[in-house]
Amino acid sequence: MNYGISRDEALVLVRSHIANNNLVNHCLAAEAVLGALAKKLGEDEQKWRLAGLLHDLDAERQPDLSNHTKETVEILQQKGVDEEIVEAIRLHNLEAYPGEQRQTRLQHGLAAGETVTGLVIAAALVNPAKKLSAVKPKSVKKRFKEKAFARGANREIIAECEKLEISVPDFCELSLLAMQEIAEEIGL
Repeated sequence: MNYGISRDEALVLVRSHIANNNLVNHCLAAEAVLGALAKKLGEDEQKWRLAGLLHDLDAERQPDLSNHTKETVEILQQKGVDEEIVEAIRLHNLEAYPGEQRQTRLQHGLAAGETVTGLVIAAALVNPAKKLSAVKPKSVKKRFKEKAFARGANREIIAECEKLEISVPDFCELSLLAMQEIAEEIGL
């Protein structure tokens, strides 16, 4: 299918807008999680993966959440990227759009999927091996319950996976396994 951008073009766009390698790795992790989630749900894997990869194009230039995603939306609309992808990206950060709510499966999936990556990466970094391969699903599930752990990984947003009829423990496991598949690429 045509989404107005190929995966290769999307990756070039990410690398041209994001200098911080950790943030690029976050986008790659979100892509992996969204792909696994789409596969599990019987959704369009390519579309969901593109949403994960492209969601934070303006994160470095717009660190203030009241503006984050607005520039990304403009860039993607100018490129002719699929409107469903653009809308999911726009609404993954509701702080920039007070009063709006996520409605679609892709919108909930992107918000939960990009947020859970922080929890999974933090679980890897506190592991003595500091590798995703050393992290067990039960460790991520346990860390989800520890509110003081990885405070930036908003548990309410991660729990939006339940709107997709996936339990938080199952979602944590799915996300970990997806990220383990690209561990070498993201340096973990």
